[in-house]
Amino acid sequence: MRHVSTPAHEELRATARAFLAEASPPAEVRRLMETDAGYDPSVWRAIVAAGWLELPFPDLAVVLEEAGAALLGAPLLGTVLARAAGAEGERESVLALAVAEDSGRWEADAVTLRATPADGGGGRVWRLDGHKSFVVDGQVADGLVVAGRTEAGVALFQVDADAPGLTQTPLPTVDLTRRQARIELSGTPSRRVGDADDLARVLDLAATLLAAEQVGGAQRCLDLTVAHARRRVQFGRPIGSFQAVQHRCADMLLEVESARSSSAWATDAAANRPGELPRAAATAKVTCSEAYAFVATETIHLHGGLGFTWDHDAHLYFKRAKSSRLLFGDPRFHRERLFRELGL
Repeated sequence: MRHVSTPAHEELRATARAFLAEASPPAEVRRLMETDAGYDPSVWRAIVAAGWLELPFPDLAVVLEEAGAALLGAPLLGTVLARAAGAEGERESVLALAVAEDSGRWEADAVTLRATPADGGGGRVWRLDGHKSFVVDGQVADGLVVAGRTEAGVALFQVDADAPGLTQTPLPTVDLTRRQARIELSGTPSRRVGDADDLARVLDLAATLLAAEQVGGAQRCLDLTVAHARRRVQFGRPIGSFQAVQHRCADMLLEVESARSSSAWATDAAANRPGELPRAAATAKVTCSEAYAFVATETIHLHGGLGFTWDHDAHLYFKRAKSSRLLFGDPRFHRERLFRELGL
């Protein structure tokens, strides 16, 4: 699909980029990496006040793309997805989506956390027993949407973070710009907010939004590399004048534009053609995950010795690319989904 950007989208992009340039510059990203929360509450309040959580889907993808470029350390992705799954809360509440367990699998068949009706609850109150892993921003969430298994199948439940029997434990992660947590629940009260179809839809939205974020990160890597190739001089010439470097930058550009195209298809499907979304989301997650990983790796290589240092930002994008590749299912998982959708 050809990517079409409207004037309204470009205005939103410019606004988001200007905000993130102040709220999430590289120095701030590194500072937040050293904090327990991993985000700045004042920036989160500004994001909420700007109305990003209420944006319609095409606009939200634009914002996520810019957030990916800036390595934004704020609980935007998880909160948006939890709201899409039916979660309710205060306007500034941090929410999280909890689906995968220690197996690292994201499909409904892998859910083992048990959900049972509470005595006398009449189906309004459910008790949750089990665990969830790899929950983005789960360690700071005020509330979570949790996938659990009932006698009738998988469903979605909202639970408050301060509910009895719930513990939030930060997980060690490669990508320090995006925190993840393990959530344990023991007889934790919750309320039902969705069913298996809702879970499938939310996971497609998750893959689509993450794909948009990956496009932003890949584009920023390409921009950093091209700028370096213009500045870095070897043998009396900028290294960007050498054909070998030009070819590798061209390969990076091809990957970025392929990712942008697949992301645009998934975004359009999410907004206008829900019947296409499963195929489009799976395609976007495969394409964007592999493109981001490739471009981030090339960024390190083409920066030479500088690219391997802690002081350069290349490794931050590389780690985000590697982490995002696994989040909500790796390329192999989504290829299998796509084959099933196509009847192959």
